[in-house]
Amino acid sequence: MFNRKRSLQQVAAIVSISLVAGCGLLGEESSDDAGPIVVGTTSAPSTLDPAASWDGSWELFRNVYQTLLAYPNGAITPQPDAAKSCEFTDASNRAYRCELREGLTFSNGDKLDAAAVKYSIDRIRQIDAPSGPAGLLGSLDRVEAVDDHEVVFRLNKADTTFPFVLATPAMSLVAPEDYPARSLREGEGIVGSGPYRLETYEEGKQAVLVRNDSYKGFADRRNNAVTIRYFQDSGEMVKALRSKQIDITYQGLAADDIVALESKGADNEGLELVEGTSSNINYLVFNPKDPMANELAVRRAVAQVIDRAAIAHKVYKDTVDPLYSMVPKGLTGHTTKFFDDFGEPDPAKARELLSEAGIDTPVPLTLWYTTDRYGSDTALEFKEIKAQLEDSKLFEVTLKSRPWKTYVVGYQKGEYPVFGRGWAPDFPDADNFIAPFVGEQNALGTPYPEKQITDVLLPRSRQESDRANVVKEFQQAQQILVDDARLLPLWQGKQYVASNEDISGGERALDPSTIMMMWELSRKTSW
Repeated sequence: MFNRKRSLQQVAAIVSISLVAGCGLLGEESSDDAGPIVVGTTSAPSTLDPAASWDGSWELFRNVYQTLLAYPNGAITPQPDAAKSCEFTDASNRAYRCELREGLTFSNGDKLDAAAVKYSIDRIRQIDAPSGPAGLLGSLDRVEAVDDHEVVFRLNKADTTFPFVLATPAMSLVAPEDYPARSLREGEGIVGSGPYRLETYEEGKQAVLVRNDSYKGFADRRNNAVTIRYFQDSGEMVKALRSKQIDITYQGLAADDIVALESKGADNEGLELVEGTSSNINYLVFNPKDPMANELAVRRAVAQVIDRAAIAHKVYKDTVDPLYSMVPKGLTGHTTKFFDDFGEPDPAKARELLSEAGIDTPVPLTLWYTTDRYGSDTALEFKEIKAQLEDSKLFEVTLKSRPWKTYVVGYQKGEYPVFGRGWAPDFPDADNFIAPFVGEQNALGTPYPEKQITDVLLPRSRQESDRANVVKEFQQAQQILVDDARLLPLWQGKQYVASNEDISGGERALDPSTIMMMWELSRKTSW
């Protein structure tokens, strides 16, 4: 019969936020699978090259590439993977040394040494791809390969979050002979050193992963092969789960499908649904290149009208929670600044804001969203936002959309006046819900020069290893974000994993960035 479990591992802060571990599932596990475990998701990679990706492509990267540090099951701080050990070697937190494991090789047989580590990190900055993760390396001055096994990262300022940056799949290690130093790699293959090899890849359809026998790291693989199937919408994915074409779902379950999976009935016979909290957020971005979006009164009027609770209830069936801060609940530094300043939705107050600024109504706004990155509910969400804004009689809204791969190109070029984004943390700290969105170069392709945040508050917070001591800095940064209203948080997600009852490990397979560690999945051999 259908079984629902509320035991998914929780995302936690860098320090001091406890991690709620998943309870065990019944049955013994088998590492000798009867065929590959098949995982369904609506989140397909936009690229196979780590230097080009600051997005959900990391979900594949975590399993086929390797990083110096990563997150073993249950860890909330990075632990060595390709590295044997890593540590700051000076009191100022500006020299970070890693010693590599012995005998590391890439899947093509090439040696993985300190020179390859230096090459991989330098390459990210040299290519500086518009959609790439170079912005994560703002505190890095240079990388030194001391010998074959020792690498030192010299920082230009104190940064206690740097180990967390190294643990992101953005810092995946690549084979120098296969990845050009100053251009992105072409083709559909991957040469990595992770727990799996990418055997075959069909863009937008599937990735076939097989055990990498040369892997040396912490991952204790409970299966020999995983196939990831990419779906266009949640309905197709759930249909495949019920017909046993896939074994487990990952990203992209729509609210209606979650509600349906929660119900008893023949359709859900032999299925399990695991629910847990998540630090994933959803928000709107205002592009100052657009005349209307550049008006502070317009942005604040939108913030005054938006009804987050209605979005959470009507569109997402309460499978998400309203969010009033860019820093989500559960992390040190979370606030409710948007609610404190704007209160309940109030079109009359919004009208007053526009009137005082001399802005005629209705204000024309074009809102963009992606059709296939965050699940099939996104279109419904934007229809609800349009209805709320137009019901106020203050806005005239046009909705436009694109598939994720072209959507990314559009917002990086600054084409969208207002657009929706989701964010899964690179690492579980308030820093990562503020820093990626500000500065001249950021993850949104929309420059947001705010020197009080980038030059004062964030550098000050990064000097402190105990993150409980930097709440004040994050509160001040968030107040600036509220005053500017350039970023408008909407909701914080929950994490749902649905699987057939013979699959074990779904409750422990997500790392602190809610990326699935495929090696934790296995089949049960007894009941």
